[in-house]
Amino acid sequence: MQHRPPQVPDRNPQFSPRSRFCDPSDTSRFANALASSLPIELEIGSGKGLFLTQAAQKQLHHTFIGLELATKYARDAQAKLERLGIANACFIACDAVAVIDRDVPDNKLAAVHVYFPDPWWKSKHKKRRVLSDETIVNIQRTLIPGGQLHFWTDVLDYYEEAVARIMELTQFRGPFYVPEPVAEHTMDYRTHFERRTRLNGLPVYRARFEKP
Repeated sequence: MQHRPPQVPDRNPQFSPRSRFCDPSDTSRFANALASSLPIELEIGSGKGLFLTQAAQKQLHHTFIGLELATKYARDAQAKLERLGIANACFIACDAVAVIDRDVPDNKLAAVHVYFPDPWWKSKHKKRRVLSDETIVNIQRTLIPGGQLHFWTDVLDYYEEAVARIMELTQFRGPFYVPEPVAEHTMDYRTHFERRTRLNGLPVYRARFEKP
């Protein structure tokens, strides 16, 4: 099993997890993206933005929203989108768990993506994992019928616990098998964590669920 230290979010004095959004520009950007008439896909913990940036360029008929606790990552990723002229995506510096709970309406999202979330190795810290019971229920609530949850991790313990709870707490169909995609170039990976994990010859555990 791969061991990696927990990510430490940027400690911007304007933002703490309790405030949900880093600043008013993040709040308004999120509201504008959520008002899109296109199918909306949301990523919890978008990190440096590799997945969302690539997906937005391939699927111009979808709107992509990345929620990231680390303010620096979110701002850098948003700046890259703007440099590339990608208009159907945005990154928001926020507490994703609180935002999904309080700010995303029912039956709104076409897909939710959770890739390589912090494993919080110690037993006493596992309650901090992104896929808590509350968040799992909220993901089901916010997905449209036919909407999908994509969950990947390099931590078998996390995978098994999360998949079991998803099956217990929701009416989702699945988990469906997700084959390992072939990387066509050095950055053709879902996230930077996937790239590092696969290049090191370590397994990635993938699951896809669908709301009836």
